[in-house]
Amino acid sequence: MNEETELSLAFHGAAGTVTGSRFVVQAGNDRILVDCGLFQGGRDERELNRNHPGFDARSIDAVLITHAHLDHIGFLPRLFRLGFRGKVHCTKPTARLMPVVLRDAAMLEEEDAEYANRKGYSRHKPALPLFTLGDVEEVVRRIEGVQLHDEQTAGGFRFRFHQAGHILGAATIELWHPKHPGRIVFSGDLGRKNVALHVDPDLRPDCDTLVLESTYGNRLHHPTAMERELLDAIAPALRRGGIVLLPAFAVARAQLLALLLENLMADGKLPKVPVHIDSPMAVSVTDIYDGYEGSRELDPIVKRAEPVPEARLHRTRDQSRALVGTRGPAIIIASSGMLAGGRVLHHLRWVAPSPRNAIVLTGFQARGTRGWELLNGARELRVHGVNVPVEAEVIALNTMSAHADQDELVDWATREPAPEHVFLVHGEPEATAALGERLKAAGMRVHRPYLHQRLVRTDGGWRSA
Repeated sequence: MNEETELSLAFHGAAGTVTGSRFVVQAGNDRILVDCGLFQGGRDERELNRNHPGFDARSIDAVLITHAHLDHIGFLPRLFRLGFRGKVHCTKPTARLMPVVLRDAAMLEEEDAEYANRKGYSRHKPALPLFTLGDVEEVVRRIEGVQLHDEQTAGGFRFRFHQAGHILGAATIELWHPKHPGRIVFSGDLGRKNVALHVDPDLRPDCDTLVLESTYGNRLHHPTAMERELLDAIAPALRRGGIVLLPAFAVARAQLLALLLENLMADGKLPKVPVHIDSPMAVSVTDIYDGYEGSRELDPIVKRAEPVPEARLHRTRDQSRALVGTRGPAIIIASSGMLAGGRVLHHLRWVAPSPRNAIVLTGFQARGTRGWELLNGARELRVHGVNVPVEAEVIALNTMSAHADQDELVDWATREPAPEHVFLVHGEPEATAALGERLKAAGMRVHRPYLHQRLVRTDGGWRSA
């Protein structure tokens, strides 16, 4: 097969790491990008977002998006700056969420750059945002939302979105090209079964090649109920008059926390203390979630997904600044969930030094992030160029994850007929290795691609180009 007709798959992100989802699929002159996410984590990972992406953005015909988290969509504004002018295809709920997420990210980029220039702690002189609100509007004009399970065309390829669970609108992508046999399935971030707020994922579509996430590939989720674990984590700090800081992803995690806090306060298990939701994106996303109440996109047992009655909503930068220095007992929900940037860092500087307070980590913490440092016992964090002591109680919740665990990933991937090839992505090396062993034991051919690796499909399987 020559280069004019060959089918290739390239891994320009989420290979050997959890974030930065970017996969280029090419068949002859047809080329699409599956996901277009930001690298998140420590400084080295974040700097990758300013590097060349490893492919020519102008050559991409279309982008397919699995869901609206930044590590899957956050590079889109940069992609347009680099010359991409095609359509961005996603599910209809994702089409509503993406503008909110990207605009908020752009606003935070601009705020952080302005703050860094004013305080002088950035290595870049001057500090510049990764992208701006103007860049985001270029993306928004090209978003096309489609129905789950409907066959669609993009850049010469055919595709379907299938329910992935995880968050509102999240999809698994089934992809094929008319001139090539076989199908590729991209899991996206696969959700869990039987959890509050979101629906279960669909069964894996039939395919010969599977690109599978492995975020929790070496772990099993704790059986403790979410409400019970959250109650046990935050009640002691509230009793001692402290502040509970809940770093949370603004899409899905903040809504789940609000729902659980509402239930705990309504049942009298928690005192009705102020709940400060310091994220304009979380507030806007909650409005979108409310619009899908009672639909097949959300768990039918959920009556509402909205801030608790005691909530104080903080949309503007001035409102956020006024919140810094608040006294307990109180709860603050702020993004980002891994303490990588944004408004939560200002609260972290206030909350961390006091043993009266608690920092409750509510989800996965990528290697190199401040959340990961806390998880591994750090007693000092570098924030805004300042060393901040950590005397607050640090608690990691084990039940809040929206990702499938090892058993759930194996069950989903090994459904008959099993794929011939599995590429493991979106995982730390230990998680990917552990999941790979389970899949190999089930008789599957497992690959662990590296960053920017390009492979070509042949009669004997996939080979490096």
